[in-house]
Amino acid sequence: MHKVVLYTQPQCPPCELVKRFLCANEVQYQEINIKDDDKSRQYMMNQLECYSTPTVVIDDEHIIRGFNLEELAQKLNISCE
Repeated sequence: MHKVVLYTQPQCPPCELVKRFLCANEVQYQEINIKDDDKSRQYMMNQLECYSTPTVVIDDEHIIRGFNLEELAQKLNISCE
């Protein structure tokens, strides 16, 4: 099982699509709302060098910036057929 962390913010349609994709594929994830968590927002920007949501971190090594379901599926070994 992968460790998945999803950085989101309110009223972000791509964030909602990524959450739906993860749920539909029964992928457990930790959601961090960067509007509510300043420390996590700073970490996302400074350490991960990401400036938009959604940002997905898989197993602390794969960072997916923005809305890219194909890359997300590939990193999680999910078939999109």
